[in-house]
Amino acid sequence: MIRSLTAVGMLVLAAGCATAEPERLPESDACLITDERRIPVSVELARSPEQRSKGLMGRTSLAPDRGMLFIYNRPRDPDYGFWMYQTLIPLDIAYLSEDGVIGAIRRMTPCPSKRGSECPSYPAGVSFSLALEMNQGFFERHDIGVGDRLELSAARCQAAG
Repeated sequence: MIRSLTAVGMLVLAAGCATAEPERLPESDACLITDERRIPVSVELARSPEQRSKGLMGRTSLAPDRGMLFIYNRPRDPDYGFWMYQTLIPLDIAYLSEDGVIGAIRRMTPCPSKRGSECPSYPAGVSFSLALEMNQGFFERHDIGVGDRLELSAARCQAAG
């Protein structure tokens, strides 16, 4: 019995430590491209189902020019969406095609509920293969909208000067 309690205690301690410092994913420089501007950003790449499930949960801040890019192996249906369960930062999400063109942008607010079933979903409304989460208001401040695109290359931003 003591051995099981010790094992449970160690698991609880490990879980507490794991949530204290959220996992950082591989990063890439990227460029959001409009007709008039090129906006450099840095994105964490969420490729695996586990990484996409965790997303930005538990984070208390996100630098102004940073985001998370969710990458899917095949397109998601328009009714597929994201939610803000255990996500503390107000976010905007851009749903993009495989070639990085923005098809829709949604504003998402943190869900205060301790139960995921009580958190709203933010469906794309368009088919998408990529989803980019940035701080709420980022797309609006930079006048980024539907039809603009994301490229995973800092050189594309620098080439424009």
